[in-house]
Amino acid sequence: MGSHSGRQGTVKVDLRVNGKDITHDVEDRTLLVHFLRDVAELTATNVGCDTTSCGACTVLLDGESVKSCTILAAQASGHEVTTLEGLSDGPGMHPVQQAFHEQHGLQCGFCTPGMVMAIVSLLKENPHPTEEQVRTGLEGNLCRCTGYHNIVRAALAAAEASGVSQ
Repeated sequence: MGSHSGRQGTVKVDLRVNGKDITHDVEDRTLLVHFLRDVAELTATNVGCDTTSCGACTVLLDGESVKSCTILAAQASGHEVTTLEGLSDGPGMHPVQQAFHEQHGLQCGFCTPGMVMAIVSLLKENPHPTEEQVRTGLEGNLCRCTGYHNIVRAALAAAEASGVSQ
């Protein structure tokens, strides 16, 4: 948990985001998604519903996928967050990002960051899922454009690719 700063209603948040340490005083009610977008200026994480319904705000918290619209920044303090911007460790794309590109797993792209992060977490837990397991694993992430078929294909293609990590 973050420690309270001198101002009433604020909290000091210390996060490691995409390998960089960020410390900032924020209102104690600041959601992690808003901390990432407004303080860390990482805008791939989208705000879609603020009610955990859509999954557009999915990030990795200590390697586990979470919906950042339902976690206070103060609750994440002292932990490590990975967003879409920090997924690749070099100039190339992460295998899940590459699979989305190759399998045409997106249309408008709004849900894509959350979908990618959820699939990265899913493949970490189950490196060789069946189609049914992928569909079950993505139940908390909604897409209004694709019909999910190519998203599922992308997840299965990423599972086949060597070196899926994170």
